[in-house]
Amino acid sequence: MEHLLVPLLSGMLVAATPLILAGLGELVTERSGVLNLGVEGMMLAGAVTAFGVAVAGFPAWVAALAAVASGLTAAALFALLALGLAVNQYAAGLALTILGSGVAALTGRHFAGSTVSLIPRLHLAGASSLPLGQVLLGQDPMVYLALLLAGLVWWFLYRTRAGLVVRAVGEDPHAALAIGYPVLRIRWFATLFGGGMAGLGGAYLSLAYTPLWVEDMTAGRGWISLVLVVFAGWRPWRLVFGAWLFGGVTVAQLFVQTFGLRLPSEVLSALPYVATIVVLVAMSRNPASLRINAPVSLAQPFMQEH
Repeated sequence: MEHLLVPLLSGMLVAATPLILAGLGELVTERSGVLNLGVEGMMLAGAVTAFGVAVAGFPAWVAALAAVASGLTAAALFALLALGLAVNQYAAGLALTILGSGVAALTGRHFAGSTVSLIPRLHLAGASSLPLGQVLLGQDPMVYLALLLAGLVWWFLYRTRAGLVVRAVGEDPHAALAIGYPVLRIRWFATLFGGGMAGLGGAYLSLAYTPLWVEDMTAGRGWISLVLVVFAGWRPWRLVFGAWLFGGVTVAQLFVQTFGLRLPSEVLSALPYVATIVVLVAMSRNPASLRINAPVSLAQPFMQEH
């Protein structure tokens, strides 16, 4: 049993990492009152940028930074539309996803057949001989970075004045403006942070998850990240736990055959998305809880008079 449990748990942490990164960024964005449905497009933009930079021979950390810049650029475009011009946030986010998918598909055609070296995993002396050590101490650096960022986001939102201001803007932007806070500027920064994190999540897919470029390699992870934010009640550590659950479902499909269950590969591939639907249905049964946890001004347009 141990020889199955260790790779299952290890794979769960890997599969959850891009969800954590993208989800944390969207959580901060939504805490400021902005709903960006373009996470999938920003992740794809980050993935193709990171892969292209890595193929060009640059180290992984440079490729990751380039992916962050790509996500920031995409988020800035969304913010210009949704915040600067007060365009419907749902429409702007969907347009960003379509744009990101198209640009990634067009750019990715040049990378057909190319490979990159995966980000190496850490191997601490003596830890690899212990089952728990293989799971917790044998991951690549970005797995630990995602957990560190979850802690920093929690600390920022709930232990700093700036985090309190972000949450206040998300609850009542008019009251925040009345006491002197620049609502649109705060929302701009929150949106850009979300874009950078989504780009980093995409970079993880192309630099650590697979060594090959695959069109639409995010495979709906951006949408799952959006679901995780709601599932977590807009709380960082709950989001991490939810990402682990979804990561476990994603990896479990690879181990099902080991237990003698002969199911079509299409059914197994659909398991994470079935789990997403189940979570959405379960959450919809308690709309009062969603209204209590969700930022009051989420997705509501706000125009600041000068």
